[in-house]
Amino acid sequence: MNTASRLPKKSRPGSAPGSGPAPRRRLRVVLAALVLVAAVVVAVVALGGGGKSADRPAAASASDAPSAAPPADPALLALARRDADDPYAVGKPDAPVVMIEYSDFQCPYCGRFARETKPELLRDYVDKGVLRIEWRHFPIFGEESEQAARASWAAGRQGRFWQFHDTAYGQPRERNKGDFAEKELLAMAEEAGVGDLDRFRTDMASAAADEAVNRDVEEGYALGVSSTPAFLVNGRPILGAQPTDVFAVAVEAAQAAEGARAQGGTDE
Repeated sequence: MNTASRLPKKSRPGSAPGSGPAPRRRLRVVLAALVLVAAVVVAVVALGGGGKSADRPAAASASDAPSAAPPADPALLALARRDADDPYAVGKPDAPVVMIEYSDFQCPYCGRFARETKPELLRDYVDKGVLRIEWRHFPIFGEESEQAARASWAAGRQGRFWQFHDTAYGQPRERNKGDFAEKELLAMAEEAGVGDLDRFRTDMASAAADEAVNRDVEEGYALGVSSTPAFLVNGRPILGAQPTDVFAVAVEAAQAAEGARAQGGTDE
């Protein structure tokens, strides 16, 4: 079953400023190899029956991770910003596991992840100091997606990004049918508790909003991201709105591997 929204080919830019072809090729090769590992994780969970989070083991060890998994590439690990003042991240900056999420507010699978999986990850891992989630704006479905990305950035300027995120994803919405027009975005901002709507409107239309969104988009393109949602969990990918257990396995394996590394062991 398809769990990701594909990037329309006509929307793909030619190159990302500030990143040469060699680094982009290397990152894409690494990501392509790791996608195979992600597929193995999905298969392992599926064969294990998946199910609700209450049915999975309480913890995973490094040996539970697929044996084919290579050490995480340092270039992918370095993408985690770990900025304590980042309003577009949730969780401790020094959490052992960082999940980077590339998403579009018009992507139905991103919405499924936000409504069904993220709350469990917050409860089971973020609140316990294990996981940090860092958002990346990755609008791929045209003008309304870009407007929504800028609006979410503007909400973050007033410390209400995640409230805006939850409001925008709170229900399925029509793609490019006006659900993310300026009037609707203002209503979402008000519902999300954004206090200064005049400032919100100004920030949403600013060059700074464009720069922030473009930075995230260029990062995703440099990796070869072509669908949403896409995730990196300590540098290893999960593609699409997979079952919650897929994320649980990835987070717990990354936590165990980081613990082993900190004690002088290896990543795997």
